[in-house]
Amino acid sequence: MTSLNDEDLPQLQQEVQRLLGRCMLWLQQYERLIKILVAHHSLSGPIHDLKRVRTARIDGTARKTLGSLVSELIGSYVVPDEIKPTEDAMTDTPEAPVSFAMYMTVRYPFTDFARLERELREMVDLRNNLVHHFIDQHDIGSSDGCRGAQDALVAAYSSIDRHLTQLREWVEDMEKPRLAAAEVMQTQAFRDCFINGISSDGSVNWCASGIVNALREAFQELAGDGWASLAEAVKWITVRHPQQLPSKYGCKSWRQVVHEAPPLELRYFVVDGERSAFYRPNTNP
Repeated sequence: MTSLNDEDLPQLQQEVQRLLGRCMLWLQQYERLIKILVAHHSLSGPIHDLKRVRTARIDGTARKTLGSLVSELIGSYVVPDEIKPTEDAMTDTPEAPVSFAMYMTVRYPFTDFARLERELREMVDLRNNLVHHFIDQHDIGSSDGCRGAQDALVAAYSSIDRHLTQLREWVEDMEKPRLAAAEVMQTQAFRDCFINGISSDGSVNWCASGIVNALREAFQELAGDGWASLAEAVKWITVRHPQQLPSKYGCKSWRQVVHEAPPLELRYFVVDGERSAFYRPNTNP
């Protein structure tokens, strides 16, 4: 056997760099999957506003540390059988009368849950040690130090890889019902019922209707002195929500829509010598 000399040190250091880089790439994959789980395992809010809510969850998750992500994942997606997971509070109001909520979890017996929680937090410590403290813990200026660093990195990679496999399984389990729900939400029957407020028998839930929601949006943009011109609102909606038409709701005109919809109030004012229709949200529909 021959001992390593100073000429061998650069090769050992290069191998340490390779192993450390491999761990860091795997950790980035790990953090990416954690963010997917946190961002997508639940969704709740006004049904007309779900796209914005989902985008906000994704953006908020992107800025969180791994420690924060793990803390959020535990007890919301990964939960013990004995405890009901926390759900976001959700209330209906006249401004957002129809809400949607979807929650997905993986449930474990309490002993398995405790083990998973411990392992998830250990991964946070492992990541922080590799990123912030590795060169303090290993003397890569010596041959023995490099060999110890290599052993530690091989063990770290094995641990990261094992946990990454678990996360991939969780993501796959989450994606199946999420994609199924997304497919249902794209059907015309779903859109008619929950986006437009039109039941299968043709009756209209005006509080939940897409056309009333569009009129509310237009009112927020155009109102003056507590009222909005219906003619101006129609122009505004035609540009932004062209699919919202009175005929879809069994009405012959926009005035009929406002007249039929309890959430809205119709009134006529004389403007420049002409009688014009104005509307506003009804505080007592």
